[in-house]
Amino acid sequence: QVQLVESGGGLVQAGGSLRLSCVMSGSGFSIDDMTWYRQAPGNERQLVAGITSGGSTNYADYVKGRFTISRDSAKNTVYLQMNSLKPEDTAVYYCYARARRVSSRLWLNYWGQGTQVTVSS
Repeated sequence: QVQLVESGGGLVQAGGSLRLSCVMSGSGFSIDDMTWYRQAPGNERQLVAGITSGGSTNYADYVKGRFTISRDSAKNTVYLQMNSLKPEDTAVYYCYARARRVSSRLWLNYWGQGTQVTVSS
């Protein structure tokens, strides 16, 4: 069964850093885009950063210069390095991937269960 598993969240003081990881378990599939989203209580889920299979990246304005997304395609893993964290970065961070079985033409959307990031002031 294919699933996304995030790790790396936790509690950190403002100005600190965290590194999130998200691995797609399973075998025999091809991954396209991988993206990090976040959702704070009472707010809608919002895009944080994304990376294509070719390595092109995009960032939300509110994290540019502080967060870096990267991926290790051999390990089916995407990372989010978060530096200079602010209290407003507090949220549940979700990993998303668009993938298909190599035997199928159907692209499917996969979500992780989320990992909590809390930044104290």
